[in-house]
Amino acid sequence: MSIRFSFGGDEHIFAEVSEAMSLEAFFTSLSMTNAVREAGISGVTEICPANASFQIKFDPDVIKPNDLLNELQSMESAASKSDATLKTRIMEIPVYYQDPWTHETLMRFRERHQDPNSTDIEYAAEINGFKTVDDFIAAHSGSPWFVSMVGFVAGLPFLYQMVERKRQIEVPKYLRPRTDTPKLTVGYGGCFSCIYSVRGAGGYQMFGITPMPIYDPNQKVSYLTEEMCFFKPGDIVKWKPITRDEYDAALEEVERNTFEPVVRECTFSLTDFNRDIDGTNAKLMEVLHGR
Repeated sequence: MSIRFSFGGDEHIFAEVSEAMSLEAFFTSLSMTNAVREAGISGVTEICPANASFQIKFDPDVIKPNDLLNELQSMESAASKSDATLKTRIMEIPVYYQDPWTHETLMRFRERHQDPNSTDIEYAAEINGFKTVDDFIAAHSGSPWFVSMVGFVAGLPFLYQMVERKRQIEVPKYLRPRTDTPKLTVGYGGCFSCIYSVRGAGGYQMFGITPMPIYDPNQKVSYLTEEMCFFKPGDIVKWKPITRDEYDAALEEVERNTFEPVVRECTFSLTDFNRDIDGTNAKLMEVLHGR
C-alpha cells in the first residue's frame, strides 16, 4: 500500500493511503500519524488522521516543504517493514436499540428515507439479508469495531466492523439529510457505524442510543476530566445491547456522575487478525471481560 503525498497550499501536506476503506488503510494512516507525533518534527503544527488518509499542517518558515516530505517518505518506508501492532484500548459501549427517542425522530423524516414504510433498523436488516431485526442487532453487536477516526463533529467516532468483508454490514445514508438527530444516537452510513456526540443534523440510519457521554468540552464527566473526547483513533469497541430499565439505570449513574465505562488495555496485531479474524476477536473479548 503506497501512500500518495501532495501539497495543499503552503502549509499542508495531504496523504492518501487508499481509495478503499479497510483495516489496512486505517492502520497505515494511524501508524504514520502516530510516528509523526512521536518524532516531534520541528515545524509540524497539526496532525489530522482520517479514515484512509491524513493531513499534516506545518510552518514553512521552520521546515521546508520538501524536507518534511522526505521525512514522511522515510517514515513510510520504515513503517512498511515493521510489524503492524498497536497498543490500544478495547471498550464496551451500552446501546438501547430501537429506543423511543430515535424512533420518534426517524418517523418525522420518513419522506427523506429510502423506505418510508419501515424503520431505519428494519430497512438495514432487510437489505443486509437478515430475517429479523433481532438477528440484525445480534450481528451489529456481535463483533468488535475499529475506531478509524474521530472528528467531523467534535468527538464523533467512525467505527469499522472487524469481520470478513463478506460479512460486513452496509447501509446507505438517508436520501436527504435530517435537520435533527438526538444526542448519543448510534447510527450507520455506508460501511461505518458512529455515535452522534451532540444533537444536530445528520444522515446516518438511526439504530438506537447510548446513555454514555462521549464528549464533554467542560471536562466535568468523571471519565473525561483528562480528555474532552472519549474515543481515540485505534480504539476497539464492542456494543452491548441493553434494555430500557438498564438504560434508565445507566442514565441515573451518568446524572450522578458515577457511571464508569468498561475499558481495558490491549494489543492488536493486524497480522494476527488477518490470519485468524474470529480467533483474534475472541481473544479481544477475553481481554474486555477480564479473562
